[in-house]
Amino acid sequence: MIEKKLFIFDLDGTLADAYRAIEKSLNFTRSKIGLKKVSYKEAKQKVGRGDRIFMETFFPPEALNHALRIYRRHHKRALKAYSRLRPHAKFMLTRLKSRGKLTAIASNRPSYFTNLILNTLGIRKYFDMVLCADEVKSNKPNPRILNVLMKKLKATRQETVFVGDMDIDLETAKRACVDVIFVKGGSSQLDVVDKYKNTKIISSLKEILKLYE
Repeated sequence: MIEKKLFIFDLDGTLADAYRAIEKSLNFTRSKIGLKKVSYKEAKQKVGRGDRIFMETFFPPEALNHALRIYRRHHKRALKAYSRLRPHAKFMLTRLKSRGKLTAIASNRPSYFTNLILNTLGIRKYFDMVLCADEVKSNKPNPRILNVLMKKLKATRQETVFVGDMDIDLETAKRACVDVIFVKGGSSQLDVVDKYKNTKIISSLKEILKLYE
């Protein structure tokens, strides 16, 4: 097996838990527009495809742009207050860097909010590159975001692994022809893995270190 050189991570649900911040901002926005509150579970299940697509799920088309402006203003504060690292994230990243690995973020979040989370949680320094859908003009599962990262960081498909928590992450990896790790406990349930052969499944981020010793 070819040694892995580049580890690319999704952010939300994979390295960070910002679900409470998302739910708080969503329900704040809904209250401002006169809509009833939605549950934490319902909000969590709809994330991962960028904030505009997320908001389209909860607001009528005629209110969408106004709602998105309210949401984004509130979200700047909510992310700082409610974002948390997933267990062992910093330990795993530290060990990967100590082994000389390249690391990157591939997120459907807007770049402003992605970097806000990384800086709030103190992990921006661990990444050689952070790339978001708004910067490449395409959302996962379009593989462009992974292809750009591999090109910029000079890693082949065989040397790259993508780590995510959603079906769209698995599909993105499939389209990019790279190995993929599914982290349990994020937005997608384990059954989404069934149609993706050779997916490695982990419960803890520490397991990444054992998979590629």
